[in-house]
Amino acid sequence: MSSSPIKKLLFGIKHQQLLVTILFIALLAVVTTFVLYQGTKTPVTIIANGEEMNILTHAETVEELFEEENIDITRHDKLSYSLDAKIKPGMTIEWIKAKPVTIIVDGKEQEIWTTETKVKDILNAANIKVSDHDKVSIALDKDLGDEDKIKINKAFQVTLVDGTEEKQVWSTSTTVANFLKQQGITLNELDRVENKLSDNVKPNDRITVVRVEKVTDVVEEEIDFPVQTKSDSSLLKGKEKVISEGKKGKVSRTYEITKENGKVVNKVIKDEKIIEQPKAKVVAVGTKVVTAQVSRGTSAGGKEFYVIATAYTPYCNGCSGTSASGINLRNNPNLKLIAVDPNLIPLGSKVWVEGYGYAIAGDTGGAIKGNKIDVLVQTKQEASSWGRKKVRIKVLN
Repeated sequence: MSSSPIKKLLFGIKHQQLLVTILFIALLAVVTTFVLYQGTKTPVTIIANGEEMNILTHAETVEELFEEENIDITRHDKLSYSLDAKIKPGMTIEWIKAKPVTIIVDGKEQEIWTTETKVKDILNAANIKVSDHDKVSIALDKDLGDEDKIKINKAFQVTLVDGTEEKQVWSTSTTVANFLKQQGITLNELDRVENKLSDNVKPNDRITVVRVEKVTDVVEEEIDFPVQTKSDSSLLKGKEKVISEGKKGKVSRTYEITKENGKVVNKVIKDEKIIEQPKAKVVAVGTKVVTAQVSRGTSAGGKEFYVIATAYTPYCNGCSGTSASGINLRNNPNLKLIAVDPNLIPLGSKVWVEGYGYAIAGDTGGAIKGNKIDVLVQTKQEASSWGRKKVRIKVLN
């Protein structure tokens, strides 16, 4: 009975040893299998957006590799190998993940997916051309970085008139005030802009800057002399005679002159000082009126001679209707009057003309010189009937 426990103990020890052996063999098989499995994997390097990953894989293609690594590939991403390319030991696969970028051109948006990082390359990929005059929110040679928007304002031509200078310049959509600032236009206190500063600049606009300046100018100027008239009863009415000549004076005037683009637009006298007073011109004005009535009769001892006589009317071409002695010929249809050379027959003289009768020497004429007279009639027919004839004339007084 005493040996039975010993037998049980020995049996337990053998059982444990067997169990350990079985576990060891199983573990060895697992390790061996794992080592053999790992040893059959292909080493591959993935460079994702600049970061390097070394991977052991059983994948046969690039697509299987990315699926194995739970990496989502989009059609916009950039791979150095196609998805169906076979995996080879030591293969390096470059993967650049695409990102969405919003491009806004003059307020109009479009979204693209791109793997490019430099702004100019992104725009080229989107087939967007940018000129040197366009305004881009990020410099063309810069990387986009974390930004996801590129704003572009396309340039257009505008006419800039600065004073007297006119030129064509490039601008982007902005206000007139900002446009002038961009063009380096400085406005002085009096200058003005013909356009509203708050208005937006549009293609083919004309922006006009008027340069205004005020200057003071002191000049000496002549003063016209006044004319004084004096009645003279010895002169026929309408005749004038200068008694004394006038003389212009001098004045110093201070002007405030306003110029726009160099041209004078306003001139205001601010001060004046008389340097020399003008001297008045004195003119005698005749008041003597010749009576239109002529005494009928003869006077002994009167001057008598022959003249060549023609006729005229108050309505002839170039006739004013008023005689040299101031008589209105058109208002006196029954008046007997002749035009004479005053050097031969004084104006105002009473005369008798053969074939015409008694009359007054009350007019002159450019062609009436020496022994020539022109008798007054009322119609062209009468003047034509009179014609040109030699007649006897007597000066009565």
